[in-house]
Amino acid sequence: MQEKEQAKSHGAYDSEQASPRVTALEEDGEVFKRTDSGINFRKVGWFNATVIFTKILFATGVLSLPSALYSLGAVGGSISIVAWGLFNTYCFVILGNFRMKHPHCHSIADMAEVAGGVIAKEVTGLLFIIAYVLVTGSGIVGVSTALNALSHHATCTVWWSLLATVVIVATASIRKLEHVGWLSYVGFLSIYIAVLIVVIGVTVRDRPAAAPQEGPYELGYVAINNPGFAAGMVASCTIFVSSAGTSAFLPVISEMRNPKDYKKPLYYCMTLVTASYLAFSLVVYRWCGMWVASPSLGSAGQTIKMVSYGVALIGLVVSGTLYLHVGSKYLFVRILGKSRHLQSNTVVHWGTWFGSNIVLGALAFILASAIPIFNYLIALVGSVCFAPLAMSLPGWLWLYDHGHYRKGSLTQKIVYLLHCGLVLLGLFFLVGATYGVVEQIVDAYATGLIGSAFSCADNSNSS
Repeated sequence: MQEKEQAKSHGAYDSEQASPRVTALEEDGEVFKRTDSGINFRKVGWFNATVIFTKILFATGVLSLPSALYSLGAVGGSISIVAWGLFNTYCFVILGNFRMKHPHCHSIADMAEVAGGVIAKEVTGLLFIIAYVLVTGSGIVGVSTALNALSHHATCTVWWSLLATVVIVATASIRKLEHVGWLSYVGFLSIYIAVLIVVIGVTVRDRPAAAPQEGPYELGYVAINNPGFAAGMVASCTIFVSSAGTSAFLPVISEMRNPKDYKKPLYYCMTLVTASYLAFSLVVYRWCGMWVASPSLGSAGQTIKMVSYGVALIGLVVSGTLYLHVGSKYLFVRILGKSRHLQSNTVVHWGTWFGSNIVLGALAFILASAIPIFNYLIALVGSVCFAPLAMSLPGWLWLYDHGHYRKGSLTQKIVYLLHCGLVLLGLFFLVGATYGVVEQIVDAYATGLIGSAFSCADNSNSS
């Protein structure tokens, strides 16, 4: 039975010159249909998809990488950035190819259902929701940090976080990715220019802004470092998660005019993101060493901090917007499913959409206030959610579609075993990195680095 299904689905790999019958079958399988009478979600072109892909990844990730390089060293960190970039690109190719075979899959949870049934779908869906609530929380922390920096901590951080949440929920409630995509252009340029300002700013200082300004000091720049298991796992997980949010690309593909074009925006996005991560994080780490700030926009002194956060503010909001939109769109599609309300302007349609954004936004606010340290929040997303979603699950899906490799040639058997290794690697990171993050969070509370949940303390170190 499985062989028949696999043979039937291979038609999805045909060229763009597919027959009308194949095209019609693929269109029937898509979650969102092209329609003239209802709401047409399928309006995202490949270039717009490239910008959305890039903005999903290039935001919170780049702000935490210099700290990860301090743990691993310049050489170890650089190898890790490139290796994880290639790794995450390949894993999404697996997901994309699987979706082409099974075009009804709107999210990674739908893919898990194909391979493992209803239980696998619900577990994966829960992990996906948790992941995008947490990364929305990181966006809220980023915006609250920016507002603290710009105002010299004029009010309690919890109030800034609440304001950030309200703005992010409002903008995430824009219904179509086609329209959210236009915000991504501004958001990407905002973050990119802000990071560039910091990169230039750190190179013109005699010593790091956070270092002692008089007398001798230790920079803390090393080529290779031995941080210990917990810190090493957190650093590696931070680098991994900076480009691991590719499961959010799947809902974007569902709103593309031609979902088959997904590889083009993927390759453009991952090339730009990996190259930028490598260049920016290496320069900041080389000039700041152990004195790098978290998020890294605060690494070049108060004036540059205020300028960079002022420029980045829109981008930080758009990051939270995209994360919340993707999570809410998943919940929205799960609730309305194949009902007429999915693509109709009904009260149920709008109530479900706004309700999804408000509920997930509120959860993100609570988590952002409970874990207000940016790096720990990002690493926790990587260990708990993206390790299974972006490592184990792609490996499992590949094994599902290529079961015949197990009894094939020697080369096929080796390839099969390597993909078994993907599943095991994800489980290792799930356990090991989560242990490392939890240990560091507990230590941060014990040492006073985190005062308390819902703390009013200045998270930008500007007061």
